[in-house]
Amino acid sequence: MNYIKIYNANIITPEGILKDGTLVIKNDKIAEISAGNVDVPSALEIDAGGKILSPGFIDLHVHGGGGHDFMDNTVDAFLNIARTHAQYGTTSLMPTTLSCEKTDLLDTIKTYEAADPINDAGAQFVGLHIEGPYFSMNQKGAQDPRYIRNPDADEYNEILASTAAIRRWSAAPELPGALAFAKTLKAKHILAAIAHTDAIYEDVLEAFEEGFTHATHFYSCMSGVSRRNAYRYAGVIEAAYLLDNMTVEIIADGVHLPPALLKLVYKIKGSKNTALITDAMRGAGMPEGKSILGSLTTGIEVIIEDGVAKLPDRSAFAGSVATANQLVRNMIQLADVPLSEAVEMITATPARILNINAHKGVIKKGMDADLVIFDPQIKINTTIVRGKIVFTASDAQDLPRKPKY
Repeated sequence: MNYIKIYNANIITPEGILKDGTLVIKNDKIAEISAGNVDVPSALEIDAGGKILSPGFIDLHVHGGGGHDFMDNTVDAFLNIARTHAQYGTTSLMPTTLSCEKTDLLDTIKTYEAADPINDAGAQFVGLHIEGPYFSMNQKGAQDPRYIRNPDADEYNEILASTAAIRRWSAAPELPGALAFAKTLKAKHILAAIAHTDAIYEDVLEAFEEGFTHATHFYSCMSGVSRRNAYRYAGVIEAAYLLDNMTVEIIADGVHLPPALLKLVYKIKGSKNTALITDAMRGAGMPEGKSILGSLTTGIEVIIEDGVAKLPDRSAFAGSVATANQLVRNMIQLADVPLSEAVEMITATPARILNINAHKGVIKKGMDADLVIFDPQIKINTTIVRGKIVFTASDAQDLPRKPKY
């Protein structure tokens, strides 16, 4: 048996913060949580030094990091992205694609299936998120317009038949064929999410009933109140607020959404229906300057500045370079969210959205030993994935700092 004992920790539990507590890991599960310092013979001991011990961060929407993108379609890229985000407290992440040709998407799926079984030194993969290509051209954002199209049943059925790795697919629900697409996803227990959309409130109501229960990067590339033929219509943003059971995700990098909107989302949707995401592209954890969104061969050039990726003409954001710990810090400092609820938004809430909350997302006996230790500034000290230490602060000097392109 392999035991790890973490003591002198302020442990975030579903019941509150247990001060000066001890947590024991047995193999890959949480075996015990108790007050004080308990004796665990032969355990590897970690003195948390009064720092915070939290469930590991779960990122529902990640494109890349550390100079790599999942659509580079190499196992090395997948593994390096997992290691990069682990240094910022992410213990589970959902590799995310961009709108592309079907052949490129099938290659990404195959690469995921090759990388997943050998990913043992970084954040765990919890399924693929297909973002696009079924989007509104008017709300394309940084998605490549060459690949945007309406749902094609022959295409998506072929893709779905090729793999069991897809756990989420983002699309615009107002497109022809989108509701049939949602029904197909729902039947396969795949989360259908609304994204890059010009839908109005009535479209969303119908789509919600067919399975579109989650809003991708809320506010970004989606409709709000609009005027059509002199009449005003509520959009996706208003629909998500009005539908109590619709969940949303936000890029809380302080750039995509200003503090006022972070506060508004928290006030209306709350911590139980709002997940924090990085939406990170390859520039996460890298210096500012030129970068590429998407694959090295077919992606588009972007520039990283002011803490965000932008299109070269600066007409739109082109993905985030945020890290998970930054999201938590921003919700506390910019949106006045209490620590426990800010953590909930990147642990228990995404676990419930993905239906993996039976074994991830909270610190409780029997749950996966996915844990992170951090200080009051949310600076990461230690990241543990399934009972294995994958990052400590002393490792930081060995992390990649130069682009791979």
